[in-house]
Parts: sequence; C-alpha cells; structure tokens
Amino acid sequence: MKQKIKQLFRREWNLRPLNKADEAISSFTPTERVIFYVLVTIFVVASFSLLLKVHQEYLTEVPRKGGSLTEGVIGSPRFINPLLAISDADRDLTALVYSGLLKLAPEGHLIHDLAESYDISEDGLTYTVRLKDGILFHDGEEVTADDIIFTIIKAKDPTLKSPKRANWEGVDVSKLDTKTVVFTLSRPYAPFLENLTLGILPKHIWENADTEQFPFSQFNIEPIGSGPYEINKIKRNDSGVPLYYEMKPFEGYTGKNSNIEKLVIRFYTNTESLISAYNSGDIESINSIEPKVAAKLRDQRFRVESTALPRVFGIFFNQNQAQIFADEEVREALNMAVDKEKIVKEVLYGYGTAIDSPLPPGFLNTVNNTQSQSDEDSNNDSVDLTEETGSSTSTPPTKIEMARDILISDGWEINEETGVLEKEEGDNTIQLSFSISTANAPELEQVANMVKSMWEELGAVVEVKTFEQGELNQNVIRARKYEALLFGEVVGRDLDLFAFWHSSQRNDPGLNIALYANITTDKLLAEARETLDKDKRLSLYREFEEEILNDTPAVFLYSPDFLYILPEKVKGFSMNKITIPSERFISLPLWYIDTERVWKVFVSKE
Repeated sequence: MKQKIKQLFRREWNLRPLNKADEAISSFTPTERVIFYVLVTIFVVASFSLLLKVHQEYLTEVPRKGGSLTEGVIGSPRFINPLLAISDADRDLTALVYSGLLKLAPEGHLIHDLAESYDISEDGLTYTVRLKDGILFHDGEEVTADDIIFTIIKAKDPTLKSPKRANWEGVDVSKLDTKTVVFTLSRPYAPFLENLTLGILPKHIWENADTEQFPFSQFNIEPIGSGPYEINKIKRNDSGVPLYYEMKPFEGYTGKNSNIEKLVIRFYTNTESLISAYNSGDIESINSIEPKVAAKLRDQRFRVESTALPRVFGIFFNQNQAQIFADEEVREALNMAVDKEKIVKEVLYGYGTAIDSPLPPGFLNTVNNTQSQSDEDSNNDSVDLTEETGSSTSTPPTKIEMARDILISDGWEINEETGVLEKEEGDNTIQLSFSISTANAPELEQVANMVKSMWEELGAVVEVKTFEQGELNQNVIRARKYEALLFGEVVGRDLDLFAFWHSSQRNDPGLNIALYANITTDKLLAEARETLDKDKRLSLYREFEEEILNDTPAVFLYSPDFLYILPEKVKGFSMNKITIPSERFISLPLWYIDTERVWKVFVSKE
C-alpha cells in the first residue's frame, strides 16, 4: 500500500529528481548512507546558522515605549508654575508639565516648541511668532495666542512679583490672529529669544484668579500645561504635602514624545534623606549633590554624569570698603597667590574647572580662561629665570613667591615680628588685612578658608565671615557691606554680562558686586547685548574679557559641574550646556529604557 501511495505521489507531482536521488541512495552501502546523512545534517545546520547570522546582521536595536524611572529631589513643590517657580522641585516639574514657544535642543540651541515659525525685523525690535496648528493643553483645550498674551501680561504684573518679570520689561505683546503673536521691544536685545522658552499658562484655567489668589491656586500643585508630561497621580502625606508625583507622557504633545512611560519624582527634606533613599533603592537617580558624594559614588562604579555649569565663582573686591584693593598690584598679587587647581581638586573633587576669567570656560573658546594656561605661562616664566641665572638646578619660584615679589616691588615689606605685609603711606602704616564674606554653605566655607590660608602664607591677615543665605543677600550684598565677597554668578546661556559688570549696576538691584566701573567695558557690554550678529557679540566679549583681565577687579576661581546620578538602564541620555538643574530634562525625548530589534530597513533615518 505504501509503495502505491509513494508511486502515486511522485507521479502526481512529477518528482523525477527525487526518484533519481532515491535510487542513488538505495545504491549506497550502509556506511555510505551514514556518511551521506551526516553530511546532509551538517549542510542543513550550517545553512540555518548562515541564515540566522544574515538575519541578525540586518537587525538593529531601537528604543520602544516602556519602562519607568524614579528620581529624588530635595524640597517639596509649591509653585509648579512657570511664573512663580522658585525652588529646584518647582522648576523640575514645571519643565516637564509646561512648554514654551521655543525650547532648548540637547545640543544647546533653540528650536520650535509651540511655535511653528518666527520672524525678526531688521531693526531687532519686532518678533512675530506663529503657533503650530492643533496644539493642546493636557485637558484637551487648544493653545491660542490669547494664552500667550495672558501669560506675558501676568509675568509683567508688578503685584504678582514673578521672578520672570525682569525679562519682559520694555516688551509689548499683541496678537494678529488666534495663531499669531507679536512682541515689540523698546530697544534691541540679542538674547530675547531665550525669553520665548517661558512655559505658557492656560488662560481658561487661570483667568479667574486675581493677583492675590494666584499664588494660592490649586493649579500651582495640580498643574495643567502643554508640555511633554502630564500628572497621572499625586501621593500626599497626612498633612496634604506631596510625597511624589507620578508622570506619564502627554500624547497630545507637539514635540517628540518620551519613550519612558512612567516618571516618578519623589521629594526629600535634605541631602541625608535623599542619599539614604538612593542607597536603599527607593529612587534610581539624583542630582545637584555635593562633589564629595558624587566622587564616592563614582569610586563605587555608579554612573555619574557631569557637565560644566555657566557659573563663575570668584572673590570680588569692594574698594569702597577696603582701600587696599584700590592698589592694582595688591589685586594682581592676591590673584597670583591662589592655587585654583588645588581648590577644584580638593573641594570639588575634580568636578569643576579652574578659571581666570569672568566668562565660563568654553564660551569664547579662549585659551586664557583656564588656570592651566596660567600655570603654563608661570612655568615658562620660571624657565626664563633659570636660564638668566645660568643655573640648571635652580628651583622655580612658587606662585606665593612671585605674588610676594609683586607686592615688594610696590613698596610692601614683611614685618619680621608679625609676618604680615605692611606699607608706609605718609605718616601711616597700613597692613594687608581684610575680610572675606560668603554664605555658610560647606563648599563656600571650605573654599574661603583655603584661600585664607594661601593669602596668609603670602603675608596677609584674612578673616572669613559666613552668613545665612538670606542674611547675606539682604544685609551684605544688597547693602554692599563687604570688603571681599566669595560669590557665584549665574552667567546663563545667553551670555548677557551687563547686570554683572556695567557701571550702572553697581548699586542694588544691580549685580555689579565688584563695583566695577570702566568706560570701555560699559560700551562693549551695551553694544554686545544689542547686536544680533553672534560672531560680533563674541568679538565684543573677547575685548571685554581682556579689559577685565587687565584690571583684576576679582579673583576668578572656578566654574562648577552639574552632577547627575543615573541608572545604567537609561540609554540615549545626553547633556550639553545647562544653566539650572531642571534643564537636565532637555534631552528627555531621547531617553529610553526598553528596546526591541527590527530590520534596519524599517528604521527612520531622522
């Protein structure tokens, strides 16, 4: 029966080659048959392996939606509102919930967010912005020009006292139609586009809250914006204080959506509780921690991401309070005597950059804005001295010795009994004596005491005065009641240094804490903030930098790094120049946790 079926099958399908193969196999000896079947098996396995390798070669791993990330921050949010946010917790959630007309790209430049396009008039006074079609708030309401105008008017309201108010002084806003907004400036301001990153409030929710009610609105804690994430859940303690926010991607977001499906932000009262939660696994990522903690985690093989912050820490001289700082040689010597690399190494654990300029490192790509260059110059000077003396074994002078030589050449002498530098001025003998005022933050106290030791080795008498941050701001800085001030300036991405160095800003609320006055730099700063030509602006700032370096109105010390601890599971992370911690989320649309493998031909080239 089997033979009949076999014959029928072959006749039906006309499988003559099989017949011949069957005949050939039948003619094999038993040994030959074994060898044949082994070879066939090898051929089949090899062919399958080859096909699998080809398949794998043309597959690639791509992100897919899924996964969760739990992050811890210090403090509890009060104002998840772009006009009122004051704390890091406020700003973190505001960055996730709200979107502006423009936003920062991971590379650091501005790109469209709610805006479809914008035009700038030739005189730099008029900015016309058109909105994208179909952009929505989290509650489904459409974003229109009225929401933009409402937000800006509120920002300018003096009774609201928004931290963003100064950005909008001298700016009028109007609408051409429901999709087009016009901003009119009283004078050109090159960094104005940065203002358009301000998160937009939904008018239909906020318009009934007057100025007095505005800070107490429930929507400051349960916000509705148009940003990449919306609130899915809020967990509160028995007192109603939020313990954490659970966020999910907003499907209606106008930009690229995030792949991470659940983002949880937990809140802690202090650094100790934050680190404890991290060590116990309650949270997976933390930021803005002390360099000492980051260095310890780094040594334990945890993932530590860092990037330079555009902040300039230095000691600013107040000649009105301490006349010795009017002496150019004194300022030069004090600058020379500070080992800035040592500060970065011992206080910042390497998470920072020593600087010699009022500009953050890398902003102008100058070669003279780091202490390493200054050290190189000093070494070159030392070699020249050795050659002049004709001795190949002479020890190069230290920075302290070179600084002391500057002062001795200026008429200062060491008092052999006290070891303090003194100088005769008429009938009076003055000492190189002054105080350094700073905040009572551990990092700043440590830096102040290190500099104190360096300057005392030089021959100065130095007192360190520390204050609570609030007292320092109100009673010391605003009143300009300090001889030397250890302080940090947040320069920002737009590099507008007018408030820090223009002579018109020497008094409060200006931020010219060195009380610096220079006609040349005033002109350079005014021109730089008005020119729209980026290359020209950079050229003006290079000239400004040269003037500052010649005058030494401060001892510039370092720019710190922003520190971010992330789990290894988060991929696609990048961090370029950021100015505040919340900007770590700029590249969030590129982050992913889960992946899948697909054929390369199906992967988008974008």
